[in-house]
Amino acid sequence: MHISRRNFGALLGASAFSATEFTIPLSAEPDPHVDPKPASSYFFNDRTFETIFLTSLGRAYHSGGNPGKVLYLTRQVKDGDFESAFVAFKQAGDEARAQAEESLAGGHRESARQAYLWAQNFYDSATYFVDGSADPSRFLPTWEALYDCWLKSLPSFDPPIEPVSIPYEGTALRGFYFRGKSKAARRPLLILVNGSDGSLLDMWLWGGAGGTARGYDCLTFDGPGQGYALWKQKLYFRPDWENVIRPVVDFALSRGDVDAKRIAIQGISQGGYWVPRAIAFEKRIAAAIADPGVVDVSTSWTATLPPPLFGLLKAGRKTEFDSYLEKGMSPANRATLSFRTRPFGFTSYFDTYKAVLDYNLRGVAEKIQCPLLITAPVNEVYWPGQSKQLYEMVRSTKKLVEFTEADGADLHCEPKGTGIRDLRVFDWLDETLK
Repeated sequence: MHISRRNFGALLGASAFSATEFTIPLSAEPDPHVDPKPASSYFFNDRTFETIFLTSLGRAYHSGGNPGKVLYLTRQVKDGDFESAFVAFKQAGDEARAQAEESLAGGHRESARQAYLWAQNFYDSATYFVDGSADPSRFLPTWEALYDCWLKSLPSFDPPIEPVSIPYEGTALRGFYFRGKSKAARRPLLILVNGSDGSLLDMWLWGGAGGTARGYDCLTFDGPGQGYALWKQKLYFRPDWENVIRPVVDFALSRGDVDAKRIAIQGISQGGYWVPRAIAFEKRIAAAIADPGVVDVSTSWTATLPPPLFGLLKAGRKTEFDSYLEKGMSPANRATLSFRTRPFGFTSYFDTYKAVLDYNLRGVAEKIQCPLLITAPVNEVYWPGQSKQLYEMVRSTKKLVEFTEADGADLHCEPKGTGIRDLRVFDWLDETLK
């Protein structure tokens, strides 16, 4: 997922950059505003608004959203007005949360489960607008409401979702185990890896619901820089994700109900980098999915830098790089960039940009040995063309699966087409693990 980056004009008056306009990354993904013209929109001209609303609507496939409510909200929000979008989604989240609690108090377990999912959908959507709103400090309370609804929804699943603790480098990652419908004593497991700013709801809707319905157990977690690990444990992104996945696989194998020969893994969004990186070194995984394929995360950060500023980055001129960014940003841009750099754990903009350069699969993708499915949705604006690049780099058994507008599943991570996505991904996984 992503949120729009803000354009701003002359950086330093009469400086060498004064005529340059560029964008500040509000996510680890490129700004759709500066990409080629996208396909016709459904609701909004602003790409950020369009993407978030389509994602919110697409979540309804697995009961993660109330379509009528989402459509209603499209009429309450002014195109490009972040404050109106945040308020609309936040209020919808509060309403759904109250509905869930009322149903739960009345003993209506399934109604409570669905309403908690709706609340998570709306709260999560609100977080993508809060940085451009009148009060960005509302992000953390909104995330906390989202996380609280996730935890309260767990007992309402059938069977209940199991919170787990995964030992990790002297601490533990918070994880969640989804029991599939298979009655076998040992069952195939799909490990679900999130992206740069996704929610645990996304892990249920983009893999968990479809997997458990097909007999897979699923395991997800907040890794360094994600969700609880970031906001509560102060753990930060790292490029060497094999060192995150290795203890996750160790944990999975410690359970008596996991079939050790049928452990698969899926990564969505920036997880499309982390998963190929992990399986290049972690050989106990039998199959993997990258949605989409990401060869070089850094292109999304550097593509919008003006050449002189990029030159400072490459030359290692930290003080000058940070100074130009700092002086050229409005307060809103400064707050937003601070949020987007926070998962990396650096206080310097230069250090963050420099670190992102290490997030690439050059010299690594060739080491992958297990079968790999790579999605390639049409109109992928975040890492365009990189799914095919990854496919060409990998030497193991591989498959490139395209999703088109005719499928209703174009755009990053197929937000409108989770059903057709599940069909193609899990049919491949069934055949691969069989």
